[in-house]
Amino acid sequence: MGEQRNLFLAIALALGVLLIYQVLVIDPATKRQRAALEAATKVELQNSPSATSSATNDKSPQESGPVIVDRDAALAAHPRVRIETPDIDGSINLDGARFDDLMLKKFRVDLDPNSPEVVLLDPRKSRGGYFANFGWRAADEGANNTLPGLNTRWTLIHGNVLTPQSPITLQYKSPEGLVFERTIEVDDQYIFTLTDRVRNTGDGTRVLAPAGLVRRYGNPTTISKNASREEKMKNRSGFILHQGAIGVVGEKVVELKYRKLAKNGGAKFTGEGGWLGFTDKYWLSVMVPPQDANVQADIRTFTGRAGDTVFEATALLDAKTLVPGQSVEVTQRFFAGAKQYKVLQHYQETLGIKRFDMAIDWGIFWFLTRPYFNALDFFYGLVGNFGIAILILTLAIKIIFFPIANRSYASMARMKALQPQMEELRAKFKDDSQRMQQETMELYKREKVNPVGGCLPMLLQIPIFYALYKTLYISIEMRHAPFFGWIKDLSAPDPTHLGNLFGLIPWDPTAVPVIGAILAVGVWPLIMGLTMGAQQLLNPPAPDPMQRRIFAFMPVIFTIMLAPFAAGLVIYWAWNNFLSLIQQYYITRKNGVETPFDKVLSKLLDKLGKKEAN
Repeated sequence: MGEQRNLFLAIALALGVLLIYQVLVIDPATKRQRAALEAATKVELQNSPSATSSATNDKSPQESGPVIVDRDAALAAHPRVRIETPDIDGSINLDGARFDDLMLKKFRVDLDPNSPEVVLLDPRKSRGGYFANFGWRAADEGANNTLPGLNTRWTLIHGNVLTPQSPITLQYKSPEGLVFERTIEVDDQYIFTLTDRVRNTGDGTRVLAPAGLVRRYGNPTTISKNASREEKMKNRSGFILHQGAIGVVGEKVVELKYRKLAKNGGAKFTGEGGWLGFTDKYWLSVMVPPQDANVQADIRTFTGRAGDTVFEATALLDAKTLVPGQSVEVTQRFFAGAKQYKVLQHYQETLGIKRFDMAIDWGIFWFLTRPYFNALDFFYGLVGNFGIAILILTLAIKIIFFPIANRSYASMARMKALQPQMEELRAKFKDDSQRMQQETMELYKREKVNPVGGCLPMLLQIPIFYALYKTLYISIEMRHAPFFGWIKDLSAPDPTHLGNLFGLIPWDPTAVPVIGAILAVGVWPLIMGLTMGAQQLLNPPAPDPMQRRIFAFMPVIFTIMLAPFAAGLVIYWAWNNFLSLIQQYYITRKNGVETPFDKVLSKLLDKLGKKEAN
């Protein structure tokens, strides 16, 4: 009775600590964040538009320019050339020849097919702004103001709409006699090809270096308190996912999270070829210089006029000398789109972009996540449903590890068969724990039982579980992928909630402090917990009463813990538990050990037999 009282007291204390932490730490921090966001937004609204002075060839980190909050107003403020391809639409800003308006036609904000397209690039010069710009830098500082910058007005001299079939050409003439022409092409997916030509019609020799930048305003991984549980889980990065600056410069892999950049500043790298820019969970915007060119990469942060942190990645190529009458030409590329594995691999192979598929964060278990993804994609091609593909992959993994699991389950069955003898030893040596351990080990040795043999299936599942979690979490192919019934998105948590009777009561139980996690348990997490509990009944009981109580709580704890995870992962765990349950039951009965299910099955068979007899 005392042990039970201590157990419930420990649970009560844990809940009390969680409640105090929620009230004293989390809630005040959230209020401070909201107040700061509202203050920053107020500053943005009070700033009136004015001409910007920053340019691709600017060396100063101080950001300046208009602060425009409304996206439509930002789009209407500049002349534009429309972009129209099967996968993207948007426009190029003729002021600066910027890529600052891009939407992904095949990806929607939410499950509603009529919801807005995902916006990748944004023209606002404040929180949410995101653009890329390509240009030139002069070798002598004083000459930079003669080159086209972020706000230089370019003239459209060829084409009307940028499509895969119709490139456009832009032109700018500097007062010093430099004529800049840029031809922009786009394929039917996500690659823009920019061919820059510069002709020196002036009297002096000029030295110019091709350059490019990708700039982003504000930390895109910051999640609003009012965001849904699904959005919070799908955008939470932590240690599981990289979001921030990314690229390959020479042989160096560049990965700097937004949080680290905002805290510690930037970094510089040099190398031959590669690519550089920023990545989100599913989306990527990167510059791709010539793969044989020497690249000076610079990633930095500074504070914008709206008070938000501005992230910028720049790539500078070797300078080129232009004597009067001479021309030079350079071709660069710009990728802006979804991180689809096959698309990235296609560009890696056909364009020779170094390790481009590393834009997907495969993680430390890449040797598992890549094969898992390929296997899931293969099975999806056969059955047309990623949920079914997960079930097939789980079954395939169970078959591969069948011999190992069989030996482990046989060891567990023998352990369970020894329980009567172990109980006798406990009763006989209850006052001599050392002697009891010695006798127990002698019993194991005599019966040829490995007491830790049953742990192997669980240990094998840890890297498999993590790798599959990583695969489901990072793969855009899983985004908005349906299963059956109420599961419309395998990458999001089960939308049903125990707290509102699975949708019968119109309220959100996740808003309840502390116990909201318990109330938010859905149907599939419950199924997973039940299968886990059923499997535990086949395991030999722990020798210590307190350990037995703790193990009895494990299915409940795992149910609550996994409830906010991706539904695809919970479905995997439940299905794996079910297959393990069948396998373990068969092995246990084969070793002549009765299970708690035998009486139930016996009664069920008796009833069925009586019905047939009648």
